[in-house]
Amino acid sequence: MPAGTAGSGPPVLVREVRPADAPAVVALRAAVHPYLVRGVEATRRTIVDPPPGADRAALVAEVAGEVVGWVSAYRNPSSGSGEMSVLDVHPQRRRQGVGGALLDRALAHLAGLGVPRVRAWSVPEALPFAERHGFAPSRTVRFSGLELRPAPPAPVVPAGVALLSVAEVEPYRLYQADQATAGDVPGEEPGDGVTYEFWRYDVWTDPGLDRATSTAVTVDGELAAFSLVQRDGDRMWSDYTGTVPRYRGRGLARLAKQAALHRAAASGIRTAYTSNDEANAPMLAVNTRLGYRPVATHWSVLRDLT
Repeated sequence: MPAGTAGSGPPVLVREVRPADAPAVVALRAAVHPYLVRGVEATRRTIVDPPPGADRAALVAEVAGEVVGWVSAYRNPSSGSGEMSVLDVHPQRRRQGVGGALLDRALAHLAGLGVPRVRAWSVPEALPFAERHGFAPSRTVRFSGLELRPAPPAPVVPAGVALLSVAEVEPYRLYQADQATAGDVPGEEPGDGVTYEFWRYDVWTDPGLDRATSTAVTVDGELAAFSLVQRDGDRMWSDYTGTVPRYRGRGLARLAKQAALHRAAASGIRTAYTSNDEANAPMLAVNTRLGYRPVATHWSVLRDLT
């Protein structure tokens, strides 16, 4: 959520997003959160082809014909709760009522869906804005960055272990591993319970997924760990790294992530970003050992709608 309070300014028009808005939305996101990675094609696809079963509303705010704000609100298909993406307002348009106008429309959409609760995201300086609108801070998420010059070294691969690109893995097999790893990831909402249809949309067919760089680890032929990479030009987002429970404690998450970073650097990616719940000590430790350093903090904020 944006920092600041509503004030006077030019008229604000809130409307549904259009496919042609994708470049403006990406530029806005880069101005507000330069550590978030989602390119124009991936953004356009979510506009043209929204997630199945999510009843999603995506909105932009215009001032004098310029896109200066953006938010999306939808039903979490797994839990049934409401979700609101990071509410972005251009720094030069804050305290002009843009954030409040977007938030009102997003909340009205979620209330119409009958969801019992909504989760949104806020930078620390915007927590007063969130609290004035009935949200309570819940959890903190650390965003971290890593420069890939010089390139991370290729990892040493133990006997019986093999590294594959995700392009070499059958998607349903990867889905099964994803769901096996996601149940104990810290957070308000469960990571497992996602249908294969939604997973294919959200992960496998996402235009930003770099299947050649994303890495899977097998142990004696069994899929044991993986690290997924979203790419936009020379930047990447480490989307999700997981280890199937029976293979944990063997350093396979770090192996997968280091291999993915090495491949990313070789393919021309210069900067990597990722995020983790502050309670996810094992993955934070992996990222620190790989050289990631904190770049930002977000809070999850919750509000009851019933």
